[in-house]
Amino acid sequence: MELDGNAVLAKSLREQGIEYVFGIVGIPVVELSMAMQAEGLKYIGMRNEQAACYAAQAIGYLTGKPGVCLVVSGPGLLHVTGGMANAQVNCWPLLVIGGSTSQDHEGIGGFQECPQVELSRPYCKYAARPPSVALIPMHVEKAVRLACYGRPGASYLDFPGNLLTAKIMDEVLPVQYTHPPPPVPFPDPKLVAEAAHLLCTAKRPLVIVGKGAAYARSELQVRQLIHQTNLPFLPTPMGKGVVPDLDPQCIAPARTLALQKADVVLLLGARLNWILHFGRPPRYSSDVKIIQVDVNAEEMHNSVPSKVAIQSHITPFTEQLIDALAKNHFRFGYENAWWKDLKAKCETNRKVVDAMALNVETPLNYYAVFHHLQQYIPKDAIIVSEGANTMDIGRTLLHNKFARHRLDAGTFGTMGVGPGFAIAAALYCRDHCPEKKVICVEGDSAFGFSGMEIETMVRYQLPIVIVIVNNGGIYAGFDKQTYDDMRSGGDLTHVTPASALTHETRYENMMSMFGMKGNFVRTIVELQAVVKDALTATDRPHIINIAISPQADRKPQDFKWLTESKL
Repeated sequence: MELDGNAVLAKSLREQGIEYVFGIVGIPVVELSMAMQAEGLKYIGMRNEQAACYAAQAIGYLTGKPGVCLVVSGPGLLHVTGGMANAQVNCWPLLVIGGSTSQDHEGIGGFQECPQVELSRPYCKYAARPPSVALIPMHVEKAVRLACYGRPGASYLDFPGNLLTAKIMDEVLPVQYTHPPPPVPFPDPKLVAEAAHLLCTAKRPLVIVGKGAAYARSELQVRQLIHQTNLPFLPTPMGKGVVPDLDPQCIAPARTLALQKADVVLLLGARLNWILHFGRPPRYSSDVKIIQVDVNAEEMHNSVPSKVAIQSHITPFTEQLIDALAKNHFRFGYENAWWKDLKAKCETNRKVVDAMALNVETPLNYYAVFHHLQQYIPKDAIIVSEGANTMDIGRTLLHNKFARHRLDAGTFGTMGVGPGFAIAAALYCRDHCPEKKVICVEGDSAFGFSGMEIETMVRYQLPIVIVIVNNGGIYAGFDKQTYDDMRSGGDLTHVTPASALTHETRYENMMSMFGMKGNFVRTIVELQAVVKDALTATDRPHIINIAISPQADRKPQDFKWLTESKL
Protein backbone atom coordinates (compact mmCIF):
# COMPACT_ATOMS: atom_id res chain seq x y z
CA MET A 1 0.00 0.00 0.00
CA GLU A 2 1.21 3.49 -0.87
CA LEU A 3 1.42 6.07 1.95
CA ASP A 4 2.26 9.76 1.90
CA GLY A 5 4.37 11.61 4.47
CA ASN A 6 1.28 12.73 6.38
CA ALA A 7 0.15 9.14 6.94
CA VAL A 8 3.64 7.94 7.85
CA LEU A 9 4.09 10.74 10.38
CA ALA A 10 0.67 10.17 11.97
CA LYS A 11 1.29 6.43 12.18
CA SER A 12 4.73 7.01 13.71
CA LEU A 13 3.30 9.27 16.41
CA ARG A 14 0.68 6.68 17.31
CA GLU A 15 3.32 3.95 17.48
CA GLN A 16 5.25 6.06 20.00
CA GLY A 17 2.19 6.34 22.24
CA ILE A 18 1.34 9.95 21.44
CA GLU A 19 -2.29 10.64 22.33
CA TYR A 20 -2.95 14.39 22.20
CA VAL A 21 -2.25 17.00 19.51
CA PHE A 22 -2.91 20.72 19.99
CA GLY A 23 -2.52 23.16 17.15
CA ILE A 24 -3.67 25.56 14.48
CA VAL A 25 -3.73 24.28 10.93
CA GLY A 26 -2.98 25.91 7.60
CA ILE A 27 -0.61 25.34 4.70
CA PRO A 28 1.01 22.77 4.65
CA VAL A 29 -0.37 20.79 7.63
CA VAL A 30 -4.16 20.65 7.06
CA GLU A 31 -3.99 17.12 5.65
CA LEU A 32 -1.61 16.12 8.43
CA SER A 33 -4.19 17.00 11.09
CA MET A 34 -6.72 14.82 9.26
CA ALA A 35 -4.22 11.94 9.07
CA MET A 36 -3.62 12.27 12.79
CA GLN A 37 -7.30 11.98 13.55
CA ALA A 38 -7.58 9.01 11.19
CA GLU A 39 -4.86 7.28 13.26
CA GLY A 40 -6.88 7.85 16.44
CA LEU A 41 -4.93 10.80 17.85
CA LYS A 42 -6.99 13.40 19.71
CA TYR A 43 -6.70 16.72 17.90
CA ILE A 44 -7.63 19.93 19.72
CA GLY A 45 -7.75 23.05 17.57
CA MET A 46 -6.62 26.12 19.51
CA ARG A 47 -6.87 29.86 18.85
CA ASN A 48 -3.22 30.84 19.36
CA GLU A 49 -0.05 28.84 18.76
CA GLN A 50 1.42 29.81 22.11
CA ALA A 51 -1.63 28.50 23.96
CA ALA A 52 -1.48 25.30 21.88
CA CYS A 53 2.13 24.85 22.94
CA TYR A 54 1.29 25.48 26.60
CA ALA A 55 -1.48 22.88 26.44
CA ALA A 56 0.77 20.30 24.77
CA GLN A 57 3.47 20.60 27.41
CA ALA A 58 0.98 20.52 30.28
CA ILE A 59 -0.51 17.28 29.01
CA GLY A 60 3.08 16.01 28.82
CA TYR A 61 3.60 16.84 32.49
CA LEU A 62 0.32 15.23 33.53
CA THR A 63 0.76 12.02 31.52
CA GLY A 64 4.53 11.65 31.23
CA LYS A 65 4.20 11.35 27.44
CA PRO A 66 4.80 14.41 25.22
CA GLY A 67 1.85 16.27 23.84
CA VAL A 68 2.25 17.41 20.25
CA CYS A 69 1.94 21.04 19.19
CA LEU A 70 1.19 21.25 15.46
CA VAL A 71 1.84 24.58 13.73
CA VAL A 72 2.19 26.04 10.28
CA SER A 73 5.36 27.41 8.75
CA GLY A 74 7.11 30.70 9.47
CA PRO A 75 5.02 32.80 11.88
CA GLY A 76 3.28 29.70 13.20
CA LEU A 77 6.58 28.22 14.33
CA LEU A 78 7.88 31.55 15.63
CA HIS A 79 4.77 31.96 17.78
CA VAL A 80 5.57 28.76 19.69
CA THR A 81 9.19 29.52 20.55
CA GLY A 82 8.01 31.06 23.83
CA GLY A 83 6.15 27.86 24.61
CA MET A 84 9.10 25.70 23.62
CA ALA A 85 11.38 27.70 25.90
CA ASN A 86 8.84 27.39 28.70
CA ALA A 87 8.72 23.59 28.33
CA GLN A 88 12.50 23.37 28.18
CA VAL A 89 13.09 25.52 31.28
CA ASN A 90 10.13 23.94 33.09
CA CYS A 91 11.39 20.42 32.21
CA TRP A 92 8.14 19.19 30.66
CA PRO A 93 8.04 16.77 27.68
CA LEU A 94 6.85 18.39 24.44
CA LEU A 95 7.04 17.65 20.72
CA VAL A 96 6.52 20.55 18.30
CA ILE A 97 5.81 19.64 14.68
CA GLY A 98 6.08 22.48 12.20
CA GLY A 99 5.15 22.55 8.56
CA SER A 100 7.58 24.48 6.38
CA THR A 101 7.92 25.76 2.86
CA SER A 102 8.60 23.16 0.17
CA GLN A 103 12.29 22.48 -0.30
CA ASP A 104 12.28 23.51 -3.96
CA HIS A 105 11.05 26.97 -2.85
CA GLU A 106 13.81 27.53 -0.31
CA GLY A 107 16.18 30.36 -1.07
CA ILE A 108 13.89 32.02 -3.61
CA GLY A 109 11.29 33.55 -1.28
CA GLY A 110 8.96 30.64 -0.63
CA PHE A 111 5.69 31.16 1.26
CA GLN A 112 6.51 31.73 4.96
CA GLU A 113 10.07 30.60 4.31
CA CYS A 114 12.00 30.51 7.56
CA PRO A 115 15.08 28.68 8.95
CA GLN A 116 12.91 26.82 11.40
CA VAL A 117 15.25 24.06 12.56
CA GLU A 118 17.99 26.59 13.35
CA LEU A 119 15.55 28.91 15.12
CA SER A 120 14.17 26.09 17.25
CA ARG A 121 17.48 24.60 18.33
CA PRO A 122 18.18 27.00 21.26
CA TYR A 123 14.79 26.17 22.79
CA CYS A 124 14.80 22.38 22.69
CA LYS A 125 16.79 19.22 23.26
CA TYR A 126 16.46 17.97 19.69
CA ALA A 127 15.66 19.73 16.42
CA ALA A 128 15.74 18.05 13.02
CA ARG A 129 14.17 17.75 9.58
CA PRO A 130 13.75 14.15 8.36
CA PRO A 131 15.47 13.96 4.96
CA SER A 132 13.00 11.44 3.53
CA VAL A 133 9.65 9.81 4.19
CA ALA A 134 11.39 6.55 5.03
CA LEU A 135 13.31 8.22 7.87
CA ILE A 136 10.29 9.90 9.47
CA PRO A 137 9.71 7.03 11.96
CA MET A 138 13.33 7.16 13.16
CA HIS A 139 13.23 10.90 13.81
CA VAL A 140 9.84 10.70 15.54
CA GLU A 141 11.13 7.99 17.88
CA LYS A 142 14.25 9.99 18.69
CA ALA A 143 12.33 13.22 19.24
CA VAL A 144 9.89 11.54 21.64
CA ARG A 145 12.66 9.66 23.44
CA LEU A 146 14.80 12.75 23.98
CA ALA A 147 11.79 14.76 25.17
CA CYS A 148 11.22 12.13 27.89
CA TYR A 149 14.66 10.77 28.82
CA GLY A 150 16.92 12.41 31.39
CA ARG A 151 15.59 15.82 32.24
CA PRO A 152 12.41 16.18 30.13
CA GLY A 153 12.13 18.99 27.60
CA ALA A 154 11.12 20.00 24.10
CA SER A 155 11.83 18.45 20.69
CA TYR A 156 11.15 19.95 17.27
CA LEU A 157 10.57 18.22 13.92
CA ASP A 158 10.34 20.16 10.67
CA PHE A 159 8.29 18.97 7.69
CA PRO A 160 8.46 20.74 4.32
CA GLY A 161 5.27 20.58 2.30
CA ASN A 162 6.84 18.37 -0.38
CA LEU A 163 7.96 15.84 2.27
CA LEU A 164 4.42 15.56 3.65
CA THR A 165 2.98 14.83 0.20
CA ALA A 166 5.78 12.51 -0.97
CA LYS A 167 4.78 8.86 -1.40
CA ILE A 168 6.35 5.59 -0.27
CA MET A 169 5.25 1.97 -0.35
CA ASP A 170 4.24 0.61 3.04
CA GLU A 171 6.49 -2.44 2.77
CA VAL A 172 9.57 -0.22 2.25
CA LEU A 173 9.18 1.50 5.63
CA PRO A 174 11.57 0.24 8.30
CA VAL A 175 10.10 -1.45 11.37
CA GLN A 176 9.06 1.18 13.88
CA TYR A 177 11.24 1.12 17.00
CA THR A 178 9.47 1.96 20.25
CA HIS A 179 11.67 2.86 23.16
CA PRO A 180 11.09 1.59 26.69
CA PRO A 181 10.14 3.98 29.51
CA PRO A 182 12.93 6.30 30.67
CA PRO A 183 15.65 4.46 32.60
CA VAL A 184 15.60 4.95 36.37
CA PRO A 185 18.98 6.05 37.75
CA PHE A 186 19.68 4.61 41.21
CA PRO A 187 21.74 6.46 43.82
CA ASP A 188 25.20 5.58 45.03
CA PRO A 189 24.60 3.84 48.41
CA LYS A 190 27.62 5.60 49.92
CA LEU A 191 26.08 8.98 49.10
CA VAL A 192 22.74 7.89 50.58
CA ALA A 193 24.60 6.99 53.79
CA GLU A 194 26.26 10.42 53.80
CA ALA A 195 22.89 12.12 53.33
CA ALA A 196 21.40 10.08 56.19
CA HIS A 197 24.32 11.02 58.47
CA LEU A 198 23.88 14.71 57.71
CA LEU A 199 20.18 14.57 58.53
CA CYS A 200 20.74 12.58 61.71
CA THR A 201 23.24 15.14 63.00
CA ALA A 202 21.35 18.24 61.87
CA LYS A 203 19.93 20.61 64.44
CA ARG A 204 17.70 22.47 61.97
CA PRO A 205 16.92 20.12 59.05
CA LEU A 206 14.58 21.01 56.20
CA VAL A 207 13.22 19.05 53.23
CA ILE A 208 12.31 20.96 50.06
CA VAL A 209 9.97 19.00 47.79
CA GLY A 210 10.21 20.09 44.17
CA LYS A 211 8.31 19.70 40.95
CA GLY A 212 10.72 16.92 40.00
CA ALA A 213 9.34 14.78 42.80
CA ALA A 214 5.84 15.37 41.45
CA TYR A 215 6.82 14.52 37.88
CA ALA A 216 8.64 11.41 39.12
CA ARG A 217 5.40 10.22 40.75
CA SER A 218 7.28 9.73 44.00
CA GLU A 219 4.56 11.01 46.32
CA LEU A 220 4.08 7.75 48.24
CA GLN A 221 7.79 7.48 49.07
CA VAL A 222 8.18 11.18 49.90
CA ARG A 223 5.14 11.09 52.19
CA GLN A 224 6.56 8.04 53.95
CA LEU A 225 9.89 9.81 54.43
CA ILE A 226 8.26 12.93 55.87
CA HIS A 227 5.94 11.05 58.21
CA GLN A 228 8.45 8.45 59.34
CA THR A 229 11.12 11.04 60.18
CA ASN A 230 8.86 13.92 61.27
CA LEU A 231 11.05 16.31 59.28
CA PRO A 232 9.65 19.75 58.38
CA PHE A 233 9.16 20.32 54.67
CA LEU A 234 8.55 23.11 52.19
CA PRO A 235 7.02 22.53 48.75
CA THR A 236 8.04 24.52 45.71
CA PRO A 237 5.06 25.98 43.79
CA MET A 238 4.50 22.86 41.67
CA GLY A 239 5.85 20.54 44.35
CA LYS A 240 2.64 21.31 46.23
CA GLY A 241 0.56 18.22 46.91
CA VAL A 242 3.38 15.66 46.81
CA VAL A 243 2.79 15.87 50.54
CA PRO A 244 -0.54 17.61 51.25
CA ASP A 245 -0.28 21.34 51.92
CA LEU A 246 -2.31 20.94 55.10
CA ASP A 247 -0.03 18.23 56.49
CA PRO A 248 1.12 19.28 59.99
CA GLN A 249 4.75 19.00 58.89
CA CYS A 250 4.34 21.56 56.10
CA ILE A 251 5.90 24.78 57.36
CA ALA A 252 5.15 26.94 54.32
CA PRO A 253 3.85 29.80 56.51
CA ALA A 254 7.35 29.98 58.04
CA ARG A 255 9.16 29.77 54.69
CA THR A 256 11.55 32.66 55.25
CA LEU A 257 12.62 31.47 58.69
CA ALA A 258 13.00 27.89 57.48
CA LEU A 259 15.26 28.85 54.59
CA GLN A 260 17.32 31.33 56.61
CA LYS A 261 18.03 29.15 59.62
CA ALA A 262 18.16 25.58 58.28
CA ASP A 263 21.56 23.96 58.75
CA VAL A 264 20.86 20.97 56.45
CA VAL A 265 18.55 21.17 53.41
CA LEU A 266 17.47 18.08 51.48
CA LEU A 267 16.44 19.04 47.92
CA LEU A 268 14.14 16.46 46.35
CA GLY A 269 13.78 17.31 42.67
CA ALA A 270 14.11 21.04 43.19
CA ARG A 271 16.64 23.43 41.66
CA LEU A 272 18.43 26.26 43.43
CA ASN A 273 17.27 28.86 40.94
CA TRP A 274 15.42 32.14 41.53
CA ILE A 275 12.40 30.35 43.02
CA LEU A 276 14.61 29.11 45.87
CA HIS A 277 16.79 32.25 45.92
CA PHE A 278 19.80 30.38 44.51
CA GLY A 279 20.61 28.78 47.88
CA ARG A 280 22.67 31.83 48.82
CA PRO A 281 22.85 34.24 51.77
CA PRO A 282 21.05 36.21 53.08
CA ARG A 283 18.12 33.94 52.22
CA TYR A 284 20.10 30.94 53.54
CA SER A 285 22.66 30.48 56.26
CA SER A 286 26.21 30.94 54.98
CA ASP A 287 27.18 27.50 56.33
CA VAL A 288 24.08 25.56 55.27
CA LYS A 289 24.78 22.03 54.01
CA ILE A 290 22.85 21.07 50.87
CA ILE A 291 21.89 17.49 49.98
CA GLN A 292 20.95 17.70 46.32
CA VAL A 293 19.02 14.91 44.59
CA ASP A 294 18.34 15.34 40.87
CA VAL A 295 17.91 13.11 37.85
CA ASN A 296 20.25 15.38 35.88
CA ALA A 297 23.94 15.21 36.79
CA GLU A 298 24.64 18.57 35.17
CA GLU A 299 22.41 20.26 37.74
CA MET A 300 24.74 19.36 40.62
CA HIS A 301 26.48 22.28 42.34
CA ASN A 302 24.83 24.63 39.85
CA SER A 303 24.45 27.67 42.12
CA VAL A 304 26.26 26.74 45.33
CA PRO A 305 28.41 23.70 46.16
CA SER A 306 26.34 20.88 47.58
CA LYS A 307 27.68 18.91 50.53
CA VAL A 308 26.21 15.74 49.03
CA ALA A 309 25.15 15.65 45.37
CA ILE A 310 23.27 12.56 44.23
CA GLN A 311 22.15 11.77 40.71
CA SER A 312 19.07 9.63 41.11
CA HIS A 313 15.41 9.21 40.41
CA ILE A 314 13.55 10.46 43.48
CA THR A 315 11.78 7.16 44.20
CA PRO A 316 14.78 4.83 44.72
CA PHE A 317 16.72 7.52 46.56
CA THR A 318 13.86 8.16 48.97
CA GLU A 319 13.31 4.45 49.54
CA GLN A 320 16.97 3.94 50.39
CA LEU A 321 17.08 7.04 52.60
CA ILE A 322 14.04 5.81 54.54
CA ASP A 323 15.83 2.53 55.24
CA ALA A 324 19.09 4.25 56.20
CA LEU A 325 17.34 6.59 58.64
CA ALA A 326 15.27 3.75 60.10
CA LYS A 327 18.46 1.81 60.89
CA ASN A 328 19.59 4.84 62.89
CA HIS A 329 16.18 5.04 64.61
CA PHE A 330 16.00 8.63 63.43
CA ARG A 331 12.92 10.71 64.16
CA PHE A 332 13.05 14.49 64.56
CA GLY A 333 10.73 15.12 67.47
CA TYR A 334 8.46 18.11 68.01
CA GLU A 335 10.31 18.76 71.27
CA ASN A 336 13.28 20.06 69.29
CA ALA A 337 13.85 23.82 69.46
CA TRP A 338 13.77 23.98 65.64
CA TRP A 339 10.23 22.59 65.50
CA LYS A 340 9.14 24.98 68.24
CA ASP A 341 10.55 27.99 66.35
CA LEU A 342 8.92 26.90 63.10
CA LYS A 343 5.54 26.25 64.71
CA ALA A 344 5.61 29.62 66.47
CA LYS A 345 6.43 31.44 63.22
CA CYS A 346 3.72 29.52 61.35
CA GLU A 347 1.16 30.54 63.96
CA THR A 348 2.22 34.21 63.87
CA ASN A 349 2.00 34.39 60.10
CA ARG A 350 -1.32 32.52 60.01
CA LYS A 351 -2.84 35.11 62.30
CA VAL A 352 -1.77 37.91 59.95
CA VAL A 353 -3.16 36.08 56.92
CA ASP A 354 -6.38 35.11 58.71
CA ALA A 355 -7.02 38.74 59.64
CA MET A 356 -6.74 39.74 55.98
CA ALA A 357 -8.73 36.72 54.79
CA LEU A 358 -11.61 37.46 57.15
CA ASN A 359 -11.78 41.11 56.09
CA VAL A 360 -14.68 40.92 53.65
CA GLU A 361 -15.18 44.64 53.24
CA THR A 362 -15.53 45.79 49.65
CA PRO A 363 -13.58 46.24 47.54
CA LEU A 364 -12.20 42.82 48.44
CA ASN A 365 -8.55 41.88 48.93
CA TYR A 366 -6.72 38.84 47.54
CA TYR A 367 -6.70 36.97 50.84
CA ALA A 368 -10.46 37.20 51.35
CA VAL A 369 -11.10 35.99 47.81
CA PHE A 370 -8.77 32.98 48.02
CA HIS A 371 -9.75 32.01 51.56
CA HIS A 372 -13.43 31.78 50.67
CA LEU A 373 -12.80 30.27 47.24
CA GLN A 374 -10.81 27.50 48.94
CA GLN A 375 -13.82 26.64 51.09
CA TYR A 376 -15.93 25.73 48.07
CA ILE A 377 -13.64 24.17 45.49
CA PRO A 378 -13.14 20.38 45.76
CA LYS A 379 -10.08 19.21 47.65
CA ASP A 380 -8.97 17.13 44.65
CA ALA A 381 -9.37 19.92 42.06
CA ILE A 382 -6.54 20.67 39.65
CA ILE A 383 -5.69 24.32 40.22
CA VAL A 384 -4.18 26.35 37.38
CA SER A 385 -2.88 29.76 38.39
CA GLU A 386 -1.05 32.65 36.81
CA GLY A 387 -0.56 36.32 37.42
CA ALA A 388 1.64 38.29 39.77
CA ASN A 389 0.00 38.63 43.18
CA THR A 390 -2.83 36.35 42.02
CA MET A 391 -0.45 33.44 41.56
CA ASP A 392 1.84 34.14 44.52
CA ILE A 393 -0.83 34.80 47.14
CA GLY A 394 -3.05 32.07 45.71
CA ARG A 395 -0.24 29.58 46.18
CA THR A 396 -0.38 30.11 49.95
CA LEU A 397 -4.17 29.92 50.30
CA LEU A 398 -5.34 27.51 47.58
CA HIS A 399 -4.23 24.16 48.93
CA ASN A 400 -3.28 21.02 47.06
CA LYS A 401 -3.86 17.58 48.51
CA PHE A 402 -2.43 15.60 45.60
CA ALA A 403 0.66 15.77 43.40
CA ARG A 404 0.47 17.30 39.90
CA HIS A 405 -2.66 19.20 40.88
CA ARG A 406 -1.13 22.66 40.55
CA LEU A 407 -0.01 24.17 37.24
CA ASP A 408 1.35 27.71 37.20
CA ALA A 409 3.74 30.05 35.39
CA GLY A 410 6.63 27.88 36.53
CA THR A 411 10.35 28.37 36.38
CA PHE A 412 10.28 30.57 33.27
CA GLY A 413 7.61 32.82 34.79
CA THR A 414 5.61 32.81 31.56
CA MET A 415 2.34 34.75 31.46
CA GLY A 416 -0.49 33.51 29.24
CA VAL A 417 -0.08 29.84 30.16
CA GLY A 418 -3.30 29.54 32.19
CA PRO A 419 -6.02 28.79 29.62
CA GLY A 420 -3.78 26.36 27.71
CA PHE A 421 -2.80 24.55 30.89
CA ALA A 422 -6.45 24.42 31.96
CA ILE A 423 -7.53 22.93 28.62
CA ALA A 424 -4.91 20.20 28.97
CA ALA A 425 -5.94 19.53 32.56
CA ALA A 426 -9.63 19.31 31.62
CA LEU A 427 -8.89 16.85 28.80
CA TYR A 428 -6.73 14.79 31.16
CA CYS A 429 -9.53 14.72 33.73
CA ARG A 430 -12.13 13.80 31.10
CA ASP A 431 -10.06 10.78 30.06
CA HIS A 432 -8.63 9.67 33.41
CA CYS A 433 -10.58 11.12 36.35
CA PRO A 434 -13.87 12.65 35.14
CA GLU A 435 -15.02 13.39 38.68
CA LYS A 436 -12.30 16.02 39.16
CA LYS A 437 -12.74 19.74 38.53
CA VAL A 438 -10.33 22.21 36.95
CA ILE A 439 -10.13 25.67 38.50
CA CYS A 440 -8.21 28.27 36.48
CA VAL A 441 -7.37 31.28 38.67
CA GLU A 442 -6.17 34.22 36.58
CA GLY A 443 -5.04 37.75 37.17
CA ASP A 444 -6.80 40.11 34.79
CA SER A 445 -3.54 40.97 33.04
CA ALA A 446 -2.58 37.30 32.66
CA PHE A 447 -6.02 36.39 31.30
CA GLY A 448 -5.59 38.95 28.53
CA PHE A 449 -2.74 36.97 26.97
CA SER A 450 -4.80 33.92 26.01
CA GLY A 451 -8.40 34.80 26.85
CA MET A 452 -9.82 33.80 23.48
CA GLU A 453 -9.11 30.18 24.33
CA ILE A 454 -12.48 30.39 26.07
CA GLU A 455 -13.89 29.58 22.63
CA THR A 456 -11.77 26.42 22.54
CA MET A 457 -13.18 25.41 25.92
CA VAL A 458 -16.74 25.94 24.67
CA ARG A 459 -16.09 24.06 21.43
CA TYR A 460 -14.75 20.99 23.21
CA GLN A 461 -17.27 21.23 26.08
CA LEU A 462 -14.66 21.55 28.80
CA PRO A 463 -16.12 22.40 32.24
CA ILE A 464 -13.33 24.74 33.38
CA VAL A 465 -14.12 27.28 36.09
CA ILE A 466 -12.18 30.45 35.25
CA VAL A 467 -11.80 32.81 38.19
CA ILE A 468 -10.45 36.24 37.19
CA VAL A 469 -9.12 38.29 40.10
CA ASN A 470 -9.59 41.74 38.62
CA ASN A 471 -7.62 44.66 40.06
CA GLY A 472 -7.47 46.60 36.80
CA GLY A 473 -3.74 46.49 36.34
CA ILE A 474 -0.40 44.73 36.25
CA TYR A 475 0.54 44.28 39.92
CA ALA A 476 -1.86 47.10 40.84
CA GLY A 477 -4.52 49.27 39.21
CA PHE A 478 -6.44 52.41 40.12
CA ASP A 479 -9.88 53.16 41.47
CA LYS A 480 -12.30 54.63 38.92
CA GLN A 481 -12.00 58.22 40.10
CA THR A 482 -8.21 58.19 40.06
CA TYR A 483 -8.19 56.39 36.73
CA ASP A 484 -10.53 58.93 35.15
CA ASP A 485 -8.67 61.89 36.65
CA MET A 486 -5.31 60.69 35.34
CA ARG A 487 -6.69 60.31 31.83
CA SER A 488 -8.69 63.54 31.75
CA GLY A 489 -6.02 65.62 30.10
CA GLY A 490 -3.13 65.21 27.70
CA ASP A 491 -2.06 62.46 25.34
CA LEU A 492 -3.28 59.15 26.77
CA THR A 493 0.01 57.51 25.84
CA HIS A 494 1.74 60.01 28.14
CA VAL A 495 -0.60 59.98 31.12
CA THR A 496 -1.83 56.39 31.35
CA PRO A 497 0.53 54.44 33.64
CA ALA A 498 2.22 51.49 32.00
CA SER A 499 0.75 49.13 34.61
CA ALA A 500 -2.85 50.35 34.24
CA LEU A 501 -5.63 48.37 32.57
CA THR A 502 -9.21 49.52 32.08
CA HIS A 503 -11.02 49.77 35.39
CA GLU A 504 -13.31 46.77 36.07
CA THR A 505 -13.31 45.27 32.60
CA ARG A 506 -16.31 42.94 32.32
CA TYR A 507 -14.54 39.80 31.17
CA GLU A 508 -17.50 37.62 32.15
CA ASN A 509 -19.46 39.05 29.22
CA MET A 510 -17.29 36.96 26.89
CA MET A 511 -19.62 34.09 27.75
CA SER A 512 -22.48 35.90 26.02
CA MET A 513 -20.72 35.29 22.70
CA PHE A 514 -21.76 31.65 23.08
CA GLY A 515 -25.23 32.26 24.47
CA MET A 516 -23.98 31.60 27.97
CA LYS A 517 -23.72 33.70 31.09
CA GLY A 518 -20.74 34.58 33.25
CA ASN A 519 -20.72 36.30 36.62
CA PHE A 520 -19.37 39.58 37.94
CA VAL A 521 -19.04 39.69 41.71
CA ARG A 522 -17.95 42.23 44.30
CA THR A 523 -18.80 40.47 47.58
CA ILE A 524 -17.97 37.18 49.25
CA VAL A 525 -21.65 36.24 49.42
CA GLU A 526 -21.92 36.65 45.64
CA LEU A 527 -18.70 34.69 45.14
CA GLN A 528 -19.88 31.77 47.25
CA ALA A 529 -23.14 31.51 45.33
CA VAL A 530 -21.64 31.61 41.84
CA VAL A 531 -18.77 29.21 42.62
CA LYS A 532 -21.22 26.56 43.80
CA ASP A 533 -23.26 27.06 40.63
CA ALA A 534 -20.21 26.98 38.32
CA LEU A 535 -19.00 23.69 39.80
CA THR A 536 -22.21 21.94 38.73
CA ALA A 537 -21.47 22.43 35.01
CA THR A 538 -20.25 19.32 33.21
CA ASP A 539 -20.04 20.45 29.59
CA ARG A 540 -19.12 24.13 29.50
CA PRO A 541 -16.67 26.62 30.96
CA HIS A 542 -17.66 29.40 33.33
CA ILE A 543 -16.11 32.83 33.95
CA ILE A 544 -16.30 34.41 37.40
CA ASN A 545 -14.94 37.97 37.29
CA ILE A 546 -14.13 39.23 40.80
CA ALA A 547 -13.55 42.93 41.32
CA ILE A 548 -11.01 43.54 44.07
CA SER A 549 -9.32 46.65 45.38
CA PRO A 550 -6.95 48.00 42.71
CA GLN A 551 -4.39 48.59 45.46
CA ALA A 552 -4.72 45.18 47.13
CA ASP A 553 -1.31 43.70 47.92
CA ARG A 554 0.36 40.83 49.73
CA LYS A 555 1.15 40.90 53.42
CA PRO A 556 4.42 42.62 54.42
CA GLN A 557 7.45 40.55 53.43
CA ASP A 558 10.67 39.97 55.38
CA PHE A 559 12.44 39.94 52.03
CA LYS A 560 11.41 40.97 48.55
CA TRP A 561 10.00 37.87 46.84
CA LEU A 562 12.54 38.14 44.01
CA THR A 563 16.14 38.04 45.20
CA GLU A 564 17.97 41.06 43.81
CA SER A 565 21.35 40.98 42.12
CA LYS A 566 24.23 42.20 44.24
CA LEU A 567 26.31 43.30 41.24
